[in-house]
Parts: sequence; structure tokens; C-alpha cells
Amino acid sequence: MNSQTASPETHQAKLLIFSAPSGSGKSTIINYLMEQGLNIHFSVSATSRPPRGAEQHGVEYFFLTPEEFKTHIANGDFLEYEEVYENRFYGTLKSEVDNQLARGENVVCDVDVLGGQNIKRAYGRRALSIFIQPPGIEALRQRLEGRGTDSPEVIENRIARAEFELSQASHFDIVIVNDDLATAQAEALKIVTEFLQS
Repeated sequence: MNSQTASPETHQAKLLIFSAPSGSGKSTIINYLMEQGLNIHFSVSATSRPPRGAEQHGVEYFFLTPEEFKTHIANGDFLEYEEVYENRFYGTLKSEVDNQLARGENVVCDVDVLGGQNIKRAYGRRALSIFIQPPGIEALRQRLEGRGTDSPEVIENRIARAEFELSQASHFDIVIVNDDLATAQAEALKIVTEFLQS
């Protein structure tokens, strides 16, 4: 690392916040951006679930006990967190995001709509919040059904959640409608590149 990239006057590392309803193509777009040489790194979330398979602490997740997680919540250490069901938590530790930014890494947070708004509030102009929007609820339903992985009940739950999530789109800096994937990827790349270089 040369002294130029290390100096804060050049380009300070930034945050990219992505939120979207399930099935909108968000993960595909994020993975595409990560292959474009933009020095983008995922934030590593914390969870209270036990590791699976070869998962390692600090790599896939920071694995905490439910008690440790609740202590961090009480101390206000999370940018956002969610209790998915009793004692099963997921969240983003501010200290870890700050460590990544201090190392000069641009950080991607892939979070739900409320978590995305919380992180944006915490970092202000240093963060860009992007909402990936499906072309419509019917298109989303077709995508979810087309996956063939979910029961009708699960699909209905995801549609109901998507309707709530779509109502939050106006709280994001940028809304990208993923009607055509290649177009959405190109739009995301242009927006993100300009933001990181600003």
C-alpha cells in the first residue's frame, strides 16, 4: 500500500448498503460488483447460531452465545440486529465495520430495509444506501415460484414482506429497478463507482 492510498485526503473507505425483497436479484448484483475490482468487502455479521460445517469465527460470521449477543445489544454495539426467532440473532457490529473501513476496505452491508436505514443514519454521507426493486409484485411472485424451492405458504409470507419492504424504498438514496439483470448491474456499477470515487 503506497502512502497515497493510505492518506485520508484521497479516498476514504465507504459503505454500500443493499436492501431488497427476497427474489429481487440483490445477491447477484452484489456478487457482480465484487468482481469489478472496486475493493469491496462484505461486512461479517454476528450470529448466535452455532457454526455449520467448516464455518470459522470471524470468516463467515462472528459466532456469539445468545448471552454475549444480548450484552452487545445492551451496550449499543450493533448498527442493526434482528432476532429471527427466540435467541437466534443476527446483527452488524459497528466495531467490525469500523475496523474494515480503517483498513481502507469499502464495506458492503446486505441487510433488511430497517437495518439498512439504521446503518445509513449511523454513517450519513459516508454510506450509500441502494434498494434493489423487482419490476413488480407479480414478477416477484413468478421468480419465487420459478425457483421451485419454497412452499406456497413461504411464498405468500415473502410477498407480504416484500410489500412492506417496497413501501420503504423511498428511504434509500438510490432505487434500482431490476427488470433486466444486465441493465441493473450496469446501473449499479456506474452508481457505485461514482460514489466510491467521489
